[in-house]
Amino acid sequence: MDDFLNKWGEAANTSLGFFWMALWAFALGYVISSCIQVFVTEKRMQKTMGKNESKGVLLGTFFGFISSSCSFAALASTKSLFKKGASFVASIAFLLASTNLVIELGIIISIFLGWQFVVGEYLGGILLILISWLLIRLFHPKGLIKKARERLKDNKDDDANNQKSWKERIKTEKSWAKVSQQYGMEWKMVWKDVTLGFTIAGIVAAFIPDSFFQTLFINSGQGNTDFSFFTIFEHITVGPLVAFITFIGSMGNIPLAALLFGKGVSFAGVIAFIFSDLVVFPVLRINAKYYGWKMSFFILMLLFISLVGASLLLHYGFLSLDLIPDPSSVKVQDQSFFKIDYTFFLNIAFLLGSGYLIYLGFFKRTDVMQMKEMAPKSKLMEKGLKYIAFVCYVWLAGGMIVKYFMQ
Repeated sequence: MDDFLNKWGEAANTSLGFFWMALWAFALGYVISSCIQVFVTEKRMQKTMGKNESKGVLLGTFFGFISSSCSFAALASTKSLFKKGASFVASIAFLLASTNLVIELGIIISIFLGWQFVVGEYLGGILLILISWLLIRLFHPKGLIKKARERLKDNKDDDANNQKSWKERIKTEKSWAKVSQQYGMEWKMVWKDVTLGFTIAGIVAAFIPDSFFQTLFINSGQGNTDFSFFTIFEHITVGPLVAFITFIGSMGNIPLAALLFGKGVSFAGVIAFIFSDLVVFPVLRINAKYYGWKMSFFILMLLFISLVGASLLLHYGFLSLDLIPDPSSVKVQDQSFFKIDYTFFLNIAFLLGSGYLIYLGFFKRTDVMQMKEMAPKSKLMEKGLKYIAFVCYVWLAGGMIVKYFMQ
């Protein structure tokens, strides 16, 4: 019993410590993302993407880079761009960039995994887009694309973007109120995933023995960094499976990715795990609702092959340049999380800033409420996730009581 209580306390402390480490980064990333989404509208994106395939891929990648990291927002925006005339490959480029190249994701990865993984994430995102582009040209699914467009024509278009230039809009309080509302919406979209992700990371750190990961990811652990091709390939294919089982979104996945790397999983396996937020069942179901099941499975196959190829290229590219970090350098356990350092002051500053944004958008200027289209979620799943998140809060509170008041 004492052993369980000790582990419970450590799990809760680790989960909250992880979140405390990342809080300012979440806030900074979502402020930047919210500003871009208010001042660079989706309609303007679609107009500049045009019909040229190469230009469309380049602009789709850029607009994805400056968009929200939420998978559900990315799916809805991708559908909208495709519906309004963007090519299929440009739409896929936008989808991949908005879930792998976004600013806030890079900041979180830098905190938990280091600069090598940030470089790997961004280079990998570009590789994902290029490999997907190549595969689309190879398979040339004209029939699927035509049917998907016809399916979307039946849905009404409710686009109503402000036509003022961003230079005019940035000077008005109304626009900044929209920024604050979008900032609140970003948190609303991810709070359940983040809660679950950080809680699972703490539980894994405290309760799951290294032997489990050594069984799941063959030849991992025990300081082993010399992996055969077969081992690397197994890690890359198992990584998406773990992501499928613990679907908690790209932002919530990063602490667990750091734990996997610290447990000895290969660089390629961890990268594949991070890339896997678009090859899970909720995304498959949403794409099927938009485009039909055949196109949904085609996108799933396309993205899975792309992430396998990108992970392999990254691993052996980094290996040849001696850039793969030492797993022992990624320390996410046994830390003193809550201390007076730069993290403390950054968190306080961003909490105060967040408080002002919430006041501006939700109390002072309630006349400019802005609704952002989201992909259709399963009501049952969302309700279940909400209750699971509340259970997580009870677990975390109980663990902190055990650690600091009962030991």
